[in-house]
Amino acid sequence: MNEITPHENLDILVVGAGFSGLYQLYRLRQLGFKVKIYESAPELGGVWYWNCYPGARCDTYGPMYQFSIEELWRDWDFDELYPSWDKIREYFQHADHKLGLSADIRFNTRVSAARFDETQCRWSISTENGHSASAQFLVLCTGIGSKPHRPEIPGLDDFAGRSFHTAQWPQKGVDLGGQRIGVLGTGATGVQVIQEAGPVAAHLTVFQRTPNMALPMRQRRLDEADKRALKVNIKEKYARRAHTRAGYDFDSRDYAGESAAGYTPQEIQQMYEAYWEEGGFIPWLGNFDEIYTDERVNRIAYDFWRDKVRQRLTNPAMAEKLAPTIPPHPYGVKRISLEQRYYEVFNQANVTLVDLHETPIERITREGVLTRDGRVHELDILVFATGFDMVTGGLTAMDIQNPAGMTLRSQWREGVNAFMGSMTHGFPNMLFVYGPLAPSGLSNGPSCSELQGDEIVALLKHMRDRGLQRIESSAQADEAWRKRIDDFAAGTLFGRAESWYMATNIPGKAAQMINYPIGMPDYLEQWRRVKAEGYDGFVFN
Repeated sequence: MNEITPHENLDILVVGAGFSGLYQLYRLRQLGFKVKIYESAPELGGVWYWNCYPGARCDTYGPMYQFSIEELWRDWDFDELYPSWDKIREYFQHADHKLGLSADIRFNTRVSAARFDETQCRWSISTENGHSASAQFLVLCTGIGSKPHRPEIPGLDDFAGRSFHTAQWPQKGVDLGGQRIGVLGTGATGVQVIQEAGPVAAHLTVFQRTPNMALPMRQRRLDEADKRALKVNIKEKYARRAHTRAGYDFDSRDYAGESAAGYTPQEIQQMYEAYWEEGGFIPWLGNFDEIYTDERVNRIAYDFWRDKVRQRLTNPAMAEKLAPTIPPHPYGVKRISLEQRYYEVFNQANVTLVDLHETPIERITREGVLTRDGRVHELDILVFATGFDMVTGGLTAMDIQNPAGMTLRSQWREGVNAFMGSMTHGFPNMLFVYGPLAPSGLSNGPSCSELQGDEIVALLKHMRDRGLQRIESSAQADEAWRKRIDDFAAGTLFGRAESWYMATNIPGKAAQMINYPIGMPDYLEQWRRVKAEGYDGFVFN
C-alpha cells in the first residue's frame, strides 16, 4: 500500500476493491488513465473481506466466480467446486500478485463525502481517515451488499451475550461450540450459519419469517482431474456469459427451455429429477422461463421443490414450516440459496424453529430474545443474518452531493432512476458499476462487473478521445430506463414477494425492481443501441 499523502489529483477515483472496482482499475490503467481505488477494508475482496462468518462461501461454482483474464485463470484453481470465503480471499491475492493492483489502492480509506465542483468539473472526495482527492470522474463500485441491515428491535443493548451481524463478523472468528445460539434470518447467510452452528451448538434457535427455497449445492472436493475438466473450453464459457440471462455459462435454453407447453407432467417430473441431481442453480436458472410469469408453471416447480425437501425432514410440523403446503410466495422470485445440510439440521433435538409470523419478537432481554408468547429464548450468541440495504445502500451511505447541493440519498428517496444502471441525472461525471438498475443482483457478480464494466471503460475512453469533460444522463433517459424495468417487472411474479429484489426488505425504502430483470443479452443490446446513436441518453459538454 502506498504511503498516505494529504491529497491527490486523479483522472478517476474508483470506490471499492471488489470484483467491479478491481476490474475498473485493471482496464483503466491499461488505457493510461491516472486512477486509484479507495477501499474501506485493509485488504482486497470487497464483501469477501467482511463476510468471514462460519460457512460463508460462494454459491456460484468456482470457474464462473473469477475474472475471465487468462493471466489469472491459467494457473489458478479452487480446491472445492463452491469456494469458501478464505479461498476467495486467496484468489484476490493471486490476482494482486499477477496484476499489481495494490500499488494503486489506498486501503483503510472509507469515502465519507463527495462534492462536484461545476467550475472545475471535478469531484472533491473526503474520507474518514482525513485523506482527500480530486478527480474528474467518480466511479462507484460499492457492490450490492455493502451496507448491513439490523432491524430495530428494542433492548439490544440489554443483551448480556455477544451479538454479531454476519457481515461484521470478527476476523479472528467466534467459537460456536457448546453455545446457545440464536440466528435471526434464513436468507443466504442464515442458511450457511445454521448449517455450521447446528452440529456444534448446545442449542440453536432459528428465528424464521419466510422459509428459504434453498437448493442442494452438491459441493465436492476437486482433484487434479476435476480441475483440468473444469477448464475445458473455459474461454468459450466466459464468452457465453454475455449471452445468458444471468451471466452464467448456461441458462434455460440448455435445460428446460422457454415453455412447459408440450411436455407431459411425467416428462417435467423427469426433467426436474435430473436438474435436482445436478444441483446448484440448475433447478432455478435452468428452469422454464415461464416460472417468472405463469402461476401454474411456477406452482409445478414449487411443488417439486417442496416434496423433495419434505423427504429430508422427520417431523411433519417442522416440514410444514420449512416447506409449506401452500407456497409463501412464488418460486424463484426471492433470492434462492444453495445448501449442503441445512434441512437435516432441523431434525436435531437441539434445534428450535421460531415462526415469527406466529410469535413475533417483542424485544431483546439480558438473557436472550422475548417472543410474543411470553417465552424468553436464552442465548449466549445472537447472530443477525438480516441481510443488507441491497444495491443502493453502499451508495447512499456516502454523503454525495451534486452541484445543486442535493444528496444522492435525497434524490433516490422516492426510488431510483438511473440510465443504463450506470448514471443518474444531476450527478455529472459519476458512474456506478454492479449497482441499481443494472443486471447486478440478478446476475453472476464477476460477469456483470466485467460486462457492464467494459461499457463504462469504453464510455470514459470515448470522452477522452474526443476531449469531452462532462457527462450526465438526461432526466428523460433516466425515467425511460426505469419505466422499461417497471413495465417488465409488472408482467412477472416478482412483485408477489417481499424481497430485496423489489427493495422491500428495508422499512421505508421505495418499492421497485432494483435490478435489470430482462437479462444480460438484452442489457448489452441496449448498450449497443445507445452507442450506435452516439451515446443517446447521455449529455456531454
